[in-house]
Parts: sequence; C-alpha cells; structure tokens
Amino acid sequence: MEKKKISYEFEYYVLLFFSLSFIGWLWEVALYFFTEHAFINRGVYKGPYLPIYGVGGLLLCVLLRSLGKKPVKVFFLSALACSVLEYLTSYFLERRWGIRWWDYSGHFLNIGGRICLIGTAIFGLFGTALVCLVLPFYEKVYRRLSKKRLAVICLLLLLIFAADAAYCAMRPNVGYGITD
Repeated sequence: MEKKKISYEFEYYVLLFFSLSFIGWLWEVALYFFTEHAFINRGVYKGPYLPIYGVGGLLLCVLLRSLGKKPVKVFFLSALACSVLEYLTSYFLERRWGIRWWDYSGHFLNIGGRICLIGTAIFGLFGTALVCLVLPFYEKVYRRLSKKRLAVICLLLLLIFAADAAYCAMRPNVGYGITD
C-alpha cells in the first residue's frame, strides 16, 4: 500500500498549534500543581492553552522536521530556538503590559531572569521528542481526519482563541501563580 503523502495545509498547522499549546498548558499547570500544590491557569489567556508552546512547536516543525533522524542535532537546535523565542516573548510581554509572566532569576545560568539553563535543556528534550516522535504520530492521526471535520475543528478553535485574545488584550490573566 502506497503511503499517502501528507500536504501541509493551513489546517495541519492550526491543529498542531492548538495541540501543542494545550500540551504546554497541561505541562505548566501540572508543574505548578506538583510544586505549589495549587491549580493555576498559567499564561496570558483564560483558555487552556499557552500559545508560546504552539508557536515554538510550529517553529521546530517547520525548521527541523527534516532532521527527524538526527536527535542530537535536533536537541541543540530546539534548545537554541525555543530559548530565543522564550526570551523574546518575555521581553515583549513585559514591555506590552509591564508584567513578568515568568522569572528565572533564582535559577542557575539565567539571562535577565528570562531564560535559564534548565529551561533550555527541557526545551531541547521536548523539541527532540516533538520532532523525532510526536510529529510522525501526529501526521498519522491528521491523515485520518476528513477535510470537513478538520475545517470545522480549526474554525471553532480559531474563533474561541480570537475571542479569548480580544478579551485578554484588555484584561490579561494575572495574579497569584501567574505573574506573582
């Protein structure tokens, strides 16, 4: 049986963005839950997603997909790309709202509290898992969805996200465990 060549269409990236944003949200909520013993909706938005993870994942998908058989190279490039993204995002959010959503000042080898060595290593590990393991699985699942179903799912996700973004542009998610 011939393998159906996947076409990387708009829906492919939209669904990947939201999947990774949700996984990032789960990671942050779980991390906070196990360290602080509290459920906190992390991030700027009210919904269960952290767009920085979606953007970082898309960046890695586009830039590193062809390196899926070279995990060491993927590790270092993921660590670098995601750390640059995290630094720039932290800078932008602080300039835009005057608030820091994360601060690594107490962590080893941090740069301005915006990024740190442990975060960079985690980005490398997660980026390698994404490119070498998750993307091939995601593509198999994506191929099974009909065009109509994909269009409906993506439209709903984008509408919800746009409404959340509009609301949070005026009232970002802040408070204990988020910006304190």
